[in-house]
Amino acid sequence: MLKVNQEKEISKYIIGIDEVGRGPLAGPVVSAAVRLSKNFNITELNDSKKLSKSKREEVYNLIINTCEYQLGISNVEEIDKLNILQATFLSMRRAINKFKLPSNYKILVDGPWSFDKANKNILPKIKGDSIYPSIAAASIIAKIYRDNLMLNLSKEYSNYLWERNSGYGTKKHIQAIKLHGITKHHRKSFAPIHKILSH
Repeated sequence: MLKVNQEKEISKYIIGIDEVGRGPLAGPVVSAAVRLSKNFNITELNDSKKLSKSKREEVYNLIINTCEYQLGISNVEEIDKLNILQATFLSMRRAINKFKLPSNYKILVDGPWSFDKANKNILPKIKGDSIYPSIAAASIIAKIYRDNLMLNLSKEYSNYLWERNSGYGTKKHIQAIKLHGITKHHRKSFAPIHKILSH
């Protein structure tokens, strides 16, 4: 259950951040940062994983048309160079750096880690996407953006079924990698890919 009042008590200026794409074998990691508008209908929101595809798209359109949001992306090269956690932090910093922040801001981040430990205005929240509306909104924006990105990539790389698996290591995706090889969009530092490359 989303705790609207609890979020409002933290600050008058709240940005929620969430990422999508830490686990896949292919594609970037995408972070979204969202500041909900004052009159946003919170009842529509939930963690993106708990919404049906059609409902998620409906809420996504509502957010992008009525709220302030920014995206940050870390590409596959950055993921392989930095590691997935550091690349995720980089994508979050990129999203936040696009905002003009007032002095009283607070940033709610889904998960146990801050992407900038020196910044005391960043508040990590475990399972934040199912507690705070701003993080739930960010999870929806990040998921739909990344799913669409993988859908577009799949037009060029149709063998890997990214339009269905979004780059995650499904059985059919791993079979396709073994059959058709590794693309520039695959994360070479991830165990299944690394294993195939080292053979």
